[in-house]
Amino acid sequence: MIPYSTVSHDIRVTVRPVYLDGQSDMLGRRFVFGYHVYIGNEGVDDVQLLRRHWIITDATGRIREVEGEGVIGKQPVIAPGTAHEYNSYSVIETFTGFMEGSYVMERSRGERFRVTIPRFNLQAAAN
Repeated sequence: MIPYSTVSHDIRVTVRPVYLDGQSDMLGRRFVFGYHVYIGNEGVDDVQLLRRHWIITDATGRIREVEGEGVIGKQPVIAPGTAHEYNSYSVIETFTGFMEGSYVMERSRGERFRVTIPRFNLQAAAN
């Protein structure tokens, strides 16, 4: 799994995608990709992850956006020097594509800011 990482506003986001061959159906044009996300707080204040926004693009240029509260049903508070990690997945209709996006976070003082999720490649049979 190739890691893709970026830091914005003292928050490190690292994503490691993986092709899920056993859940995919090549003839049915269903390519399933799992991904592990690490969100590390390298700052000095507690932060809470409030919202996520994903942009999922397949090889034909078709774009799907996913927006909502938290991640996998949680709005975690991440203390300085700690991290929140989770796994999720996405399904596209082509062998390749990419994902990118952002999180809306809030510091303990009420300041809201946007954190970049780095663009990462999805490639069938790339494990």
